[in-house]
Amino acid sequence: MGEITVVGLGPGSLGFITLETWDKLAGEDTLLLRTAKHPTVEEMKKRNVTFTSYDHIYDTKATFEEVYQTIAQDVVSRAKQGDNIVYAVPGSPLVAEKTVMLIRDIASTEHITVRILPGMSFIEILYVRLGIDPINGLTVIDSEDIESLPKDMPTAIVVTQVYNQQVASNAKLSLMEAYPDDFQVMLLRNLGLPDEEIRAIPLYELDRQPNIDHLTSVYIPAFIHQQQAFELAPIVDVMQRLRSPGGCVWDIEQTHKSLRRYIVEEVYEVLEAIDLEDPELLCEELGDLLLQIVFHARMAEETCEFTMQDVIDTVTEKMIRRHPHVFGDVSVRDAGEVVLNWDAIKKEEKGDQRKSILDGVPKDLPSLMKAYKLQHKAAKVGFDWDNIAPVWDKINEEIAELKKAIKENDQSEIEAEFGDVLFSIVNLSRFLNVDAEVSLNMTNNKFIRRFSYIENNVKEKGKEWKKVTLKELNQYWDESKVLYL
Repeated sequence: MGEITVVGLGPGSLGFITLETWDKLAGEDTLLLRTAKHPTVEEMKKRNVTFTSYDHIYDTKATFEEVYQTIAQDVVSRAKQGDNIVYAVPGSPLVAEKTVMLIRDIASTEHITVRILPGMSFIEILYVRLGIDPINGLTVIDSEDIESLPKDMPTAIVVTQVYNQQVASNAKLSLMEAYPDDFQVMLLRNLGLPDEEIRAIPLYELDRQPNIDHLTSVYIPAFIHQQQAFELAPIVDVMQRLRSPGGCVWDIEQTHKSLRRYIVEEVYEVLEAIDLEDPELLCEELGDLLLQIVFHARMAEETCEFTMQDVIDTVTEKMIRRHPHVFGDVSVRDAGEVVLNWDAIKKEEKGDQRKSILDGVPKDLPSLMKAYKLQHKAAKVGFDWDNIAPVWDKINEEIAELKKAIKENDQSEIEAEFGDVLFSIVNLSRFLNVDAEVSLNMTNNKFIRRFSYIENNVKEKGKEWKKVTLKELNQYWDESKVLYL
């Protein structure tokens, strides 16, 4: 079994080939060229170097992918038969050379050794001619793969293998989806040769250039893709119209207090969309939540209290102020230290407004969420257990007291002890890093989905609820648990 040595013919002139590569080209091993359409080949012929090229393959296959696959398989097959192969490609073996990648993959399955000699590519000449430093970012891609480029490519790009007008046209159309039609690109041809061309052209003229051939590439400078700025103006204008004379009677009658329940409902609908992992639904529900914010801001603007812009400016300034490790010169080691900084800055901002450690917890929060926040505030000053074990003991203690109250049939005490059980369960949620309110909301939604399954089955079978046995209902419930985890 033979070996495969892969070498590069350099970017054009014979002088760009390394001595090590020349020794292999002029040696006794079988020399195979991906293509003889390369300036160096004429110099090789003058020096009586014998070779076989794969140029004929290009005329027999429908796509470049088939061409590359055929060449790679033939190279490996020859080596498998015992020949030592030197496989030569234009430029450098590892710059935009798919056949080399394919040869390595196929040879590894056949346990054939592949040795790749370093070589010079046209990229090195490009750096010099265009005066660019690759450390600033450069992506080199075959024209066949140009459609796979992300639309917001942050680096400069070199598109290689722009063989003809058709390839140039395809490249142009793909690039024009991400770049302005008149974006200036550089047409590169015959780099390193006496007749090299480097011309700046607008992108839309790429496929109109003469003499496009196998030594043509395109350089696209880095482009800051301007994202379309989102605007709040449309929804702000709609709300203004709704609240204006001649608008919607219902919207005009609303107040901050009358809308309180709607903003809570929208928050929970956002949570449900997140739990369902439904992006479209989440987008819709975030819009509904935003509408509530715009609604409140509009009412405040009508009474000259504040505007929507004030809302945006206030939270923006707060975020910058509370992230000095991002927008200032403060250093942090981890996320824990970020939280400590946040709390310290927040405390300084509030000043003497809060007299108690427990101040700042909204009185109208859902009870589970409020319990969580109260416990969290108390824990910050050390009123907390060091580990989870005492939490379990406390839960068991509260359950025992609830059982005692039930046994004594003391309704007021039952209510109080039941609350203590819930409070201790919330404490457990903190130690498990679980939000009790969110967790219960997930369970509520899960119950709705499962019970709806039962309800649909009862309706489909045309039964009345009072005639359905508990055994049947439990069977439907078990089935729903498989469908709705």
